[in-house]
Amino acid sequence: MERRKFIQTVGTAAAVTPILGSFSAIASNSVGSSEHTFPELPYAYDALEPYIDAQTMELHYSKHHKGYFTKFMAEAEGTDLMDTPMEKIFASISKQSVGIRNNGGGYYNHTLYWENMTPKHTAIPSKLKEALDKNFGSVDAFKEQFGKAAKTHFGSGWAWLIVDKNGKLQVTDTLNQDNPLMDVVSVNGTPLLAIDVWEHAYYLKYQNKRADYVDNFWNIVNWDVVNHRLSKA
Repeated sequence: MERRKFIQTVGTAAAVTPILGSFSAIASNSVGSSEHTFPELPYAYDALEPYIDAQTMELHYSKHHKGYFTKFMAEAEGTDLMDTPMEKIFASISKQSVGIRNNGGGYYNHTLYWENMTPKHTAIPSKLKEALDKNFGSVDAFKEQFGKAAKTHFGSGWAWLIVDKNGKLQVTDTLNQDNPLMDVVSVNGTPLLAIDVWEHAYYLKYQNKRADYVDNFWNIVNWDVVNHRLSKA
């Protein structure tokens, strides 16, 4: 899709329908298989400025994310993984190749990341606020714990808000492109909120100041999406 047409099409989007399985619901002109598709962004490259700059968004989406998807599809080609939901793949990721683990994670994680950001301010829905208050003491206490996980994570990876099998909300972090759905991580659960702390997510704008990037993240969180994920989980 031409860039001008792309911006006209998605530039005014305030949110994206969140999903935890196939990503086809946000990929009207996506590429891939019936089960795995590369989604379009739900907003223009410059929509999250000043918190995330347009150049970072374009490189992150069109190079990094697209690269993970392309490599995952190449690894999966000719296998039953082409018709297997990502959650099922992750549930037994220890039995898969390193390429499937890294590239499948990169493909999936970034889609969740784009979804849980928005250029339009959203308030925290009451159900989500109640859950955060119950599990962390307050929304501010949750933000502090989540922010600490993102800021202090060593090296490349992600910080997450998840709901575990007992319905409890937890903050965790994972290395590289791992995520809480994988059977190789120490804390498992369904992702509700994700932040990418690889340097390519913030370095052009923030250089080594990851903490500033994490603090500014709260200005663009799509709480409606997080709330919807909680409801589905």
